[in-house]
Amino acid sequence: MKKSLKVAHILSWFNLFFWGIPLVINLLNTLLAFNPLILGAVVLFCSIPLHSYAALQLHKSIRRPEVKLSHNTPAGIRFVGLIALFFGFFFLVTGMAVARNTSMLLDMLREQGPYKDMYAGMSVGDLRKIGIMVIVLGLIIIVNVVLNLRLLRWYYLVRQSDAS
Repeated sequence: MKKSLKVAHILSWFNLFFWGIPLVINLLNTLLAFNPLILGAVVLFCSIPLHSYAALQLHKSIRRPEVKLSHNTPAGIRFVGLIALFFGFFFLVTGMAVARNTSMLLDMLREQGPYKDMYAGMSVGDLRKIGIMVIVLGLIIIVNVVLNLRLLRWYYLVRQSDAS
């Protein structure tokens, strides 16, 4: 369980910073422009760093039993974790589609995309690397959520056995 806790801790910090900082910037930009559709999407994407923050609170309670877990944190880990899990699977599937169909996608972007000039210098290998990076990001989110849900269940089992 110590390895799971350590891996989950590292992944939670990664997700908190990697997704949190750009999302805060995008949230502020969206509030300035006040586009409700984009605001809704940004708020949903905030589930990834919010889940990581709640998971870090769980890790603190596991490492130091005297620190009690807030009564809202387990529900947050579960509910927000499911939304983050959805985004993880979305990134995984999207990355696999991009990595698998790179030449067709690149031809389509060069012909029909709004930024045709941007894709002129891009090669198939570059697009495949982007697809692989998106797959890795999706896997990081999925593994983080699954590990934290398992740690939450373990936390409750230990707490229940201590109370007995």
